[in-house]
Amino acid sequence: MLDEPYRSTPIFDEVTLPKALRRDHRTKVGTWGLIRVLRGTLKLAILEPPREILVTRGAPAVILPEQALFVEPMGPMEMQIDFFDHLPPPGE
Repeated sequence: MLDEPYRSTPIFDEVTLPKALRRDHRTKVGTWGLIRVLRGTLKLAILEPPREILVTRGAPAVILPEQALFVEPMGPMEMQIDFFDHLPPPGE
């Protein structure tokens, strides 16, 4: 498939979600991320400009290159991040 990610994280839950994702960090130059929640809810905090997005199953969130952010589980959840070298198409 043309729009497959070049890399994906393992599936994380509220316990295994790495500390590095829970604190301020940025995506790399030329890298888009697509956060997919498989179960539960994840809060995505974008730092510039400041805003929060609740990511749920069926409502993924796109992360832009070099975007500063962190995530926070909102209770039990499972999530995965897919990485692309282009803007992922809607509904991925």
